[in-house]
Amino acid sequence: MLVKTYGAAIFGIDATIITAEVNISQGMKFFLVGLPDNAVKESQQRIDSALKSNNYRIPKKKVVINLAPADIRKEGSAYDLTMAMGILGAAELIDQSQLSEFVIMGELSLDGSIRPIKGALPIAIEARKQGFKGLFVPLENVKEAAVVSDLDVYGVTHINEVVDFFRGNTDLKPVSINTRELFYQNLNQYPFDFSEVKGQQDVKRALEIAASGGHNIILIGPPGSGKTMLARRIPSILPPLSLQEALETTKIHSVAGQIDENLSLMTERPFQSPHHTISDVALVGGGAFPQPGQISLAHNGVLFLDELPEFKRTVLEVMRQPLEDRVINISRAKFSVQYPASFMLVAAMNPCPCGYYNHPDKDCVCSINEIKRYLHKLSGPLLDRIDIHLEVIPVPFNKLSEEEGGEKSEVIRRRVEKTRKIQEERYKDSDTVHNNSQMTPSMIQKYCRIDDTGKVLLKNAMNKLQLSARAYDRILKVSRTIADMDNSEIIQPHHLAEAINFRSLDKEGWLG
Repeated sequence: MLVKTYGAAIFGIDATIITAEVNISQGMKFFLVGLPDNAVKESQQRIDSALKSNNYRIPKKKVVINLAPADIRKEGSAYDLTMAMGILGAAELIDQSQLSEFVIMGELSLDGSIRPIKGALPIAIEARKQGFKGLFVPLENVKEAAVVSDLDVYGVTHINEVVDFFRGNTDLKPVSINTRELFYQNLNQYPFDFSEVKGQQDVKRALEIAASGGHNIILIGPPGSGKTMLARRIPSILPPLSLQEALETTKIHSVAGQIDENLSLMTERPFQSPHHTISDVALVGGGAFPQPGQISLAHNGVLFLDELPEFKRTVLEVMRQPLEDRVINISRAKFSVQYPASFMLVAAMNPCPCGYYNHPDKDCVCSINEIKRYLHKLSGPLLDRIDIHLEVIPVPFNKLSEEEGGEKSEVIRRRVEKTRKIQEERYKDSDTVHNNSQMTPSMIQKYCRIDDTGKVLLKNAMNKLQLSARAYDRILKVSRTIADMDNSEIIQPHHLAEAINFRSLDKEGWLG
């Protein structure tokens, strides 16, 4: 007897419905076809043990399972429950008439209990899109999948619960979540706040500009000056995630298997801070079975690279294209996947190997050649893609000892949101540009007009600092953001001067 059940495969951050065609006929042996990997092939032993442990018997006949489309490679153990229900249906141990209405996913343990899977959210989205009535997922994944409306999502812990459902002997109910209520309830809950930062007014100003325009920023300063502390508070001043951004961000983390079982929808902007020993594949994504990298996990949020010169040069160089294109394409011989990578890069570094070059109180013990060698670990093309270079000076004791805190993140965020709304209105006709940092050359020419005084100022800066054409564009983008913060349609010379001042690493005494 031939029975069809349905699962799903993940490609990139989207799911594709997979049909498990199960046929039981005269003969012997178990055949599994449809381009399965080793984990899928091993499912025979898990399914056999799970069914026998619960007094269900696979008929001693020929069992053929085809995972269609047969030309797509099937990976992982999440098809165990899909195929097990197909076998029970083909053996007429359950009512197979309803099987075609549900997508069924889960890894089976040998005793029949069901283990969690990756990618439950994109699977639920695709199941609704394809018109399925419901979805069965492990209980640990049910909150994540249940954010999809118009789809009955059931969380199960054991194969018996699924069998009883199709036999009509259960009161299993679908899980329902009010996505919008949950989203707005948990919005803007951040563990760190700018009010905890003493002093550093110039740095706070630069971070507000970076957040307002979505600009990449690098902080250069000695150990203990507060670079990491400031960076960790940047998500708290970024505009709140929209519901669409939250769904997209949750999909990426779902595919990577990084969604907490108690979390259904991500409401905080992600903050990814990989260690400097990370490989280039782990940073941008890929591998034998492609997975999102750190830059994709930071999508719609912040990627923080602490101790930037300590990262391998090859790791940093692979970020060049994603910084420009805001997507990463992973290509293999038979397929390619695309992961979104629209993130705000925040980097931090010491000014020299000992950390005290340009320190107001402590002496640097590094030679000029050591300092240059240290700074030249960062390539010019990479630094060109960072809009704001900023020196961070240690906070003096009188500032640290002040009891009064600084501005709260909530206050700064309101100003950032106001500036972002100006940009949203400006780029409302564009599908790919949403803030000033994403402007195309034609947009720069249109929206970043400067007067004659500004042109002279920028020309002198270009000649003195020997800036590249890309750095020229970056200065104009940052000055456009500063003008938006002042609610000025025209970029004034003082807006340009402040943007030029944020090119610390281009100045004499750094990379010169």
